[in-house]
Amino acid sequence: MGSTRRDVLLGGVALVAVSVTAGGGAWARPKHASKEAAAAHRAGAGGDDEDSGSADSGAASSAGSAANTPLGPMDTSAKWAVILDFNTGATLLDKAADDEMPPSSMTKLMTAYIVYSKLKAGTLRLDQTLPVSEHAWRTQGSKMFVELGAQIAVEMLIRGMIIQSGNDACIVLAEGIAGSEEQFVEMMNAQAKTLGLTNSAFRNCTGWPDPAHHMSVRDIATLAKRIIQDFPEYYHYDAEKTFTYHGIIQYNRNPLVQRGMADGLKTGHTDAGGFGVVGSAEHNGRRVIMVLNGMPTARARVEESVRLMGWAFANFENVTLFSANDVVENAPVYLGSRRTVPLVGGQNLTLTLPRAWRQHAHVAVAYDSPIPAPVQRGAVVGKITVSGQGVPASEIPLVAGEDVGRMGLPGRAVAVISRFIVGA
Repeated sequence: MGSTRRDVLLGGVALVAVSVTAGGGAWARPKHASKEAAAAHRAGAGGDDEDSGSADSGAASSAGSAANTPLGPMDTSAKWAVILDFNTGATLLDKAADDEMPPSSMTKLMTAYIVYSKLKAGTLRLDQTLPVSEHAWRTQGSKMFVELGAQIAVEMLIRGMIIQSGNDACIVLAEGIAGSEEQFVEMMNAQAKTLGLTNSAFRNCTGWPDPAHHMSVRDIATLAKRIIQDFPEYYHYDAEKTFTYHGIIQYNRNPLVQRGMADGLKTGHTDAGGFGVVGSAEHNGRRVIMVLNGMPTARARVEESVRLMGWAFANFENVTLFSANDVVENAPVYLGSRRTVPLVGGQNLTLTLPRAWRQHAHVAVAYDSPIPAPVQRGAVVGKITVSGQGVPASEIPLVAGEDVGRMGLPGRAVAVISRFIVGA
């Protein structure tokens, strides 16, 4: 019959159990980051992102405690952290990933999402100019340094928001789109519900400290993924390392972007939230999204973001265990016009696995045997399950890959008699 996908791909796996049930019985047979330290890059006027103006030791209280990973506990100076594989959605690292926390300037990703939505819908244009109000001009924290009464192109404001983390740029965009920052915030909260951000509530468009303004790092990672996925035509702004406006040159605050280790997305800092970073990078066709927050210093942000991004790529890989039409098993058919039917997964099964996954993975193929005829192509006849240390548990249906009709009446009679006599 030739080899199946299971034989070819999983021949080196420590244990692959194939379970087939018949008459209530069952049987199984065996089948064949390194740390990089660096000084923080402080760019532009006034330091990094917003400053709440009040001390809060909570941001650093969990420094050095462990995050959960498929490879076991891992210490990190981040208070909140999550690393996700973009394609499979696998969680590679999780530390208080669903806890509400102050998101600081990482909030601006939601502002960007709405701006990009308006551009894509055609209700906003990159060359369209928006007026600078006194509210925008007077806003504090990190700035693009817009001039009161000026008319500024949307594209320039986007670059000021993403590269320079300009609070003033955000407010100009918010007022230009919704009429006021308050009305824009209503749009942000509505969009959060649409995107399934269950631990997010917005009170402003910049991330300025507010006790009722919060996100989780998992929500931020979900939002980052949607920006990359939904608006690839605008994501390139994140990769720009410098932007000059009004004669002032400022540098992208994201240390991963500055080092060429990521192509976006954002940083943030407040006293209450500590230092944070959202980064995404693609390497050899695999993309990772990382969100860290609550680090005690800008230097720690550089060190942890560089270390953990390198760890995520060095220790995991994406493996397609089965494609939709790969033959997993050739199953016997009872009273069928053919003796066997090929069984397929019916969908791709791609997992993010530790690089030593073959030593730990267990793949089980289970179905009732023999399968009674007739068999219809696409009919679910069993399941494929994947498990093991460091391997995310997965299950997909096992379906018939072809139609198999019933044997003719004379043939069925002979088969039934033979089965009765010899138990075949």
